[in-house]
Amino acid sequence: MTTEKPVRRRDAEATRRSLIDAAAELFAERGYDRTTVRAIAARAGVNQTLLFRYFGSKTALFGEVVARNGHKQLRDTPAERLLETALRGLLEPAGGASADRTLEVFLRSVGGDDEAARTNRRLTEEYSQVLAGLTRADDADLRAALVVAWLLGIGLTRVVVRQEPLAGADPEDVCRLMLDAARTLLERLP
Repeated sequence: MTTEKPVRRRDAEATRRSLIDAAAELFAERGYDRTTVRAIAARAGVNQTLLFRYFGSKTALFGEVVARNGHKQLRDTPAERLLETALRGLLEPAGGASADRTLEVFLRSVGGDDEAARTNRRLTEEYSQVLAGLTRADDADLRAALVVAWLLGIGLTRVVVRQEPLAGADPEDVCRLMLDAARTLLERLP
C-alpha cells in the first residue's frame, strides 16, 4: 500500500503579496542597501528563489513596493487631499491602523543612481505634478517641489533621524501647522 502525500496548493498571488509586504517592512526598517534577498524571503516565509521568479531582482521588488502604495495613493486620493493623506500616512506610528510606510521606505532608500533611486525620483515627480495643479501661480512646479521637499524633510527628521521635538510631536499639530503653511504655496488646498 502506497501513501500519497497531499498536494499542497500553490498560490502565486499570495506569495507575491507576502514578498512585497515583507520587503516593504524590511526596506522601511533597514533601507534598500541593508536589506538582503535572504531576509525578505525569510520574513515572507518562502524560498528566496521565488523572489527572483516573481520579480527578477531585489531592485524590481523595491520598485513594486514603492509603486504599489505610492501609485495607489496618487490614483485614489483627490489632488487637494494628497498632501494631507501623504503626511498623515507618514505620521501614523508603524503598525498603526492607517500606517503607510511607503515614504519611510523611500526615505531610507534615497541616493545612488540605480533603479531604486530612479523609481524614487519618478514617484517624487508624479506627486509634484499633482500638487502643482493646486496653484495658479506661474511658478507652480517650483511651489509643488518645495512642498514635496518639505514633506520629505519632515519624514526624514521625524521617522529616520527621530529628532525632537518633531519626532514626538502630536500628528494633529504637525498636520495643522504643515497644511496651514502649505496653503501659502498651494492656495487651492482645502
